[in-house]
Amino acid sequence: MAGNAPAPLPDDESLTPPTLPYRDTGHIKTLLAVLLVVVDVTALSAGFALGYIGRLTLPFFQTPAFPPLFSEYLLTMLLHVGLVISLFYFTRLYHQRRTTSRIDQARQIAGAVAIGGVLAYGMQDFIFKNTALQVDYPRALFFYVVIFSIVLTVTSREMYSRLHKWLREKGIDRDNLLIVGTSNIAREIAKKIRAHPELGYHIVGVVNGGKKGKILGIPIIGSHYDIPNLIDTYHIEQVIIALPDAQRSELVDLITLCQRGSVDVKVYPDMFAYMAGEMNLDELGGTPLLTVRDIALRGWKLSLKRALDVVGAFCGLVLFSPLMILTAILIRLESKGAIFYSQERMGLDGRPFPMIKFRSMRIDAEVGGPGWTVKDDPRVTRMGRLMRKTNWDEIPQLINVLVGQMSLVGPRPERPIYVQQFRQQIPRYMERHREKAGMTGWAQVNGLRGDTSIAERTTYDLWYVENWSLWLDIKIIIRTLFRMAMRRDKNAY
Repeated sequence: MAGNAPAPLPDDESLTPPTLPYRDTGHIKTLLAVLLVVVDVTALSAGFALGYIGRLTLPFFQTPAFPPLFSEYLLTMLLHVGLVISLFYFTRLYHQRRTTSRIDQARQIAGAVAIGGVLAYGMQDFIFKNTALQVDYPRALFFYVVIFSIVLTVTSREMYSRLHKWLREKGIDRDNLLIVGTSNIAREIAKKIRAHPELGYHIVGVVNGGKKGKILGIPIIGSHYDIPNLIDTYHIEQVIIALPDAQRSELVDLITLCQRGSVDVKVYPDMFAYMAGEMNLDELGGTPLLTVRDIALRGWKLSLKRALDVVGAFCGLVLFSPLMILTAILIRLESKGAIFYSQERMGLDGRPFPMIKFRSMRIDAEVGGPGWTVKDDPRVTRMGRLMRKTNWDEIPQLINVLVGQMSLVGPRPERPIYVQQFRQQIPRYMERHREKAGMTGWAQVNGLRGDTSIAERTTYDLWYVENWSLWLDIKIIIRTLFRMAMRRDKNAY
């Protein structure tokens, strides 16, 4: 394919014009990039100023009797801001991803500000010592400056992200996108892009083997050979190759056709569909090898995770015990029957265990056999409906965690009857049982709970198993608490 000259563009019948006119967003991207730097500089400068004020007014450290004027710290502030901005650049905090976790970004900002603050603290004494610019930079001021700088930078970045998201939703800052392929994968990609305009993509069209028409209302504007001309004609900035059955040589040829200007190319090959973890490059005597399956949770990491589980479960039971007692009283007042409900679930290595929950249904809920809970399920009590909306009915599982049957974070356990069905239908389903079941998990914080795709949940669970880290567990716990407080789970019923 690569050796042939590109064919001419299709005729007017097949070359349907884009649904939206081309909009040059280069100057907007430049303005937004500059704006982000200005936002950071402003937040860091304000953080330094608030740190100075905090040292004089807050009671946590001894207040100096005759503090230096703020003007004497201006050069130190410039050094602090300059070092932190440089660290932001080198840690790729100015390389904005389309989907960025707030928690991950806050952690990166906190680390960069802390390191930059330490460097400024040490360098200012070295640079300004024995000069007219020398000024005392006490530890109390350093502490306040770092804290306020982190808080203001994280807050201002969130405001910037909301502005950027709004601009993308309004179509002001979008990349022209070309999808290669008309497979089910290509359709799913198109659906997700349309469902999330905040990602900032404008789908210009689709190319395939030469057929005419539309898919999901998106015009097919040419064949593979037309890609170079299409990139130039429609000012394409992103290309997604969604050909799961393509041969390696075909993918190489397609990527070659896309190499024009500053076009970003993304590939979804089926050969990696069964892999859930990230791929790492290793070598064997100088021969490169691609690691596609490396179990992260083993050895000392198991002990670390267990320690987090024990501490978290114990603290949770102590903290929530008054509310748990109140919940038990309200359940008993509403309906007769047990307060707790124990149900057999499949856990580590496929072993069953009794999972404890607050009873949220009538005592005769499963007289006709087990079944999925659906929206407005008549079996759910009024108290149960409230608990399920906030996931409060899951809190007694802290007992399961404490005794070692579950973990705070892990793949959600299913009933044995469903496990037997899923293992026959979904590849690698049983591999999620290599780790303990969790009260919450990576799939759940990404909205996959209740009546959602089991196959998609399994993909998220396997990714978690193969990419575990202590920080990942902490992030999932924080996101779970946030979703509970904001009642973000649409499928919780």
